[in-house]
Amino acid sequence: MRLPSAAWWLAAMRPVAMAAGWIAVWQLVTTAAGHPYFPSPLHIADAAAQLWLGGPPSRLWLGDTVTDDIVPSLARMLGGWAGAGLLGVAFGLWLGRCPAALAYAQVPINLARAVPQPLLVPVFLVTLGLTPTMEVVTIITGVIWPVLLNTIDGARGISPELTDTMRAFRLSRARWVFWIVIPAAAPRIFAGLRISLAIALILMVISELVGSTSGIGYQLNLARSTFAMPQMWAWICLIGALGYTLHLLLQRAQLRLLTWQHHDTERRGSAR
Repeated sequence: MRLPSAAWWLAAMRPVAMAAGWIAVWQLVTTAAGHPYFPSPLHIADAAAQLWLGGPPSRLWLGDTVTDDIVPSLARMLGGWAGAGLLGVAFGLWLGRCPAALAYAQVPINLARAVPQPLLVPVFLVTLGLTPTMEVVTIITGVIWPVLLNTIDGARGISPELTDTMRAFRLSRARWVFWIVIPAAAPRIFAGLRISLAIALILMVISELVGSTSGIGYQLNLARSTFAMPQMWAWICLIGALGYTLHLLLQRAQLRLLTWQHHDTERRGSAR
């Protein structure tokens, strides 16, 4: 088995070194400032250890806040994001390949997506109450638009040659959708999924700030209201780390699923 080259190790360690450098600068600046509202990374790390560690070995030493707040928040966020993704792709493919339906739906879509989603949180709070359903619905109605609009553009961008090929080979509607339409629109679909993932994380926190008795947003608001600054910053750093990790995982999934696209791009680049 061939070991990774030195260039590979340098490329892999470069982000780690940059992150360590920024944390060191953060530590120096906050220590020199001594501001109570801006604790140092060491204080934040100590607060994070108290919040999330200290559990039994059977739970890998994870504390109650991990199982009671972090895991349910992630489940609600990913569930809402996945639901919005499925609905956005399904309706986007239909509207993108049906110009008549798109002509009727264009105005309602533009009006609905123009409404800031946080404004609808009180409406869902009144109608659905302090329930996980309220948070999932908030996420779905907020993150569906990037997926829907990108899927519509991807489905509309299919070349006439592919349509003529379908007619020539007499492909069924199902084969046409799964073999032609979805692969052709897949790059735009993933672009919408990446945007919606960041929005889902934001809406998860907002919905839990105002309409939940548990979760990451609730704990963040609780730390803020009790002036527990290291704990508050620990939750903020966790949100940033979760967003970055989920983005990397989605990016890796896109590279795996759309390998053919990258091969085509490299082939066109070498041809030039």
